[in-house]
Amino acid sequence: MRFRPEQHLRRPGDFRAIREQGQRLDCGAFTLWWCARGKPAPARVGFVASAAQVGAAVARARAKRRLREVFRQHQALVPAGLDLMLVARAAVNRWPFPELSNKFAAACRKLPVAVHA
Repeated sequence: MRFRPEQHLRRPGDFRAIREQGQRLDCGAFTLWWCARGKPAPARVGFVASAAQVGAAVARARAKRRLREVFRQHQALVPAGLDLMLVARAAVNRWPFPELSNKFAAACRKLPVAVHA
């Protein structure tokens, strides 16, 4: 399944709203923040990789690329109407990809199934 442009979080206000109003799940190599939008539209997602947590630009780009692929593979598990933010940690580039994938899938099972505002 494709990762469509309308699924990307881009505005700083969207990221801020998730941090202020959302809830957090610790997944080891990354943190999953989620917030209900109130509309049954497809889930949107944004990726954050800071220099302090992940390292230089090459490491940050790799971390975000790996998290994007994890989301792309498991986006069917994410309920509609949610905004997600995946915050990378240093371990995201060290963990094997199947382990990252399993952690994300397990976190998605903890998300609320029916999202209503």
